[in-house]
Amino acid sequence: MTRTSKFLITAASLAMAAGLAACNNDPPKSASAADSNDVIAQYKANPKYADFINGDKISGYVFASPETQAMQDDEFENPGMLAVQDGEAEWNKVEGAAGKSCASCHGDAAKSMKGVAVTYPKYEPKMGKLAALEHRINLCRTEYMKAPALKWDSKPLLGLDAYVEYQSRGMPINVKIDGPAAPFFEKGKEFYYTRRGQMDIACAQCHEQNAGKNLGVENVSQGQSNGYPTYRLKWQSFGSLHRRFQGCNQEVRAQPYPRGSDEYTNLELYVAWRGNGLKSEAPSVRR
Repeated sequence: MTRTSKFLITAASLAMAAGLAACNNDPPKSASAADSNDVIAQYKANPKYADFINGDKISGYVFASPETQAMQDDEFENPGMLAVQDGEAEWNKVEGAAGKSCASCHGDAAKSMKGVAVTYPKYEPKMGKLAALEHRINLCRTEYMKAPALKWDSKPLLGLDAYVEYQSRGMPINVKIDGPAAPFFEKGKEFYYTRRGQMDIACAQCHEQNAGKNLGVENVSQGQSNGYPTYRLKWQSFGSLHRRFQGCNQEVRAQPYPRGSDEYTNLELYVAWRGNGLKSEAPSVRR
């Protein structure tokens, strides 16, 4: 990292700290804060966004620029569709000592995987804990294909994740937080509201208290996860929700957890629950 890029990151972090400072109670009444509710109301009143809003829950698509929205809407322009194509190839690829592919057990993904991704994360008895979709894909590989687990955010795993997610595109997020998932949900909720890092900022301070306000050139979203995995313009690449969690932690100068960690998987469940009812958009395009 160059000295210039370090300076820019520091400047951005200080700007965020200034913009979100002292959110113990209500956010400060600045010009951008005063019209935050008006901005949200305008989004809700716009019929263009009817499919991207469910009550008070608003997809990140709504907060994106018209150019970014157009890129997501056109499957020929959406770079995330390349990951879906990669995933289809991986789905039919025979690997491991068992001589099987995903298709060997699950057949046509358009039928067998429809409605599956929108229920994750969920409790996985074989693991004895919460599993994200990526965990479940790797469990299938190691248990039934006798193939090695794939690295988080590797091209093969991102492709399979995108391909399975794509089969549920347009279906509402529907994660469960009761039963064996309940204690993991509570841990994820605690993470979401805990201040962390040198900036002493919690997830909720950006995505609940300040949604709709401007942070630099960005319109702060509600931090919904219904579009992940996503092609992020900032990354110039396709990536997972846990990669985004790491980025958020780094922006507040907190030590990030590994992708696939229990901490981020628990947080993923809480964030997904916040968006229950929003339609899945994966693969989406985000700034």
